[in-house]
Amino acid sequence: MTDLARANAFSIPVRVYYEDTDAGGVVYYANYLRFFERCRTEWMRHAGYGQAQLAAEAGIGFVARKAACEYLKPARLDDALSIGLEVEKLTRVRVIFRQWARRGDDLLVTGNVEIACVNLATMSPAPIPDYLHAKLEALK
Repeated sequence: MTDLARANAFSIPVRVYYEDTDAGGVVYYANYLRFFERCRTEWMRHAGYGQAQLAAEAGIGFVARKAACEYLKPARLDDALSIGLEVEKLTRVRVIFRQWARRGDDLLVTGNVEIACVNLATMSPAPIPDYLHAKLEALK
C-alpha cells in the first residue's frame, strides 16, 4: 500500500474528455485543479453535506486559499483517472488536502490545496460549524 492509498483516502473516477485536453492532446495543466475540486466536493457530499446545503443552512462556503501542483506524467484523451485526496490538516477555519491524479498505478500529478471556510455574506473567514468539523475530523 503506497502513501497515496491509505485507509482514510478518498477518490473518485474521472474520464478525460476532449474538452480537458490542450493542443498537444494531453490534459491541460489547470484542469487538474478542476478535477481536484470535484474530488473535494464529492468528499464533502460523502460527509453528508453539499455546498448548496451549507450555503443555505449555515451561510458558509469553502474557497481556495492556496494551491500547488507537481506534474509528473501526462494524461490523455479517454484516459480513466482516479482523483484522490487525504486531509493533511484540519483547523477551525481551514482544511489542507494532499491530492493526486493516477492512471492505474501511475502517479500523474500531486498537489496540495488549502481551502478556507468563509461567511458568504461578508466573504470573511468563518469557523467551520462544530457539527461539520466533527464529521470532517472523523474522515481524517
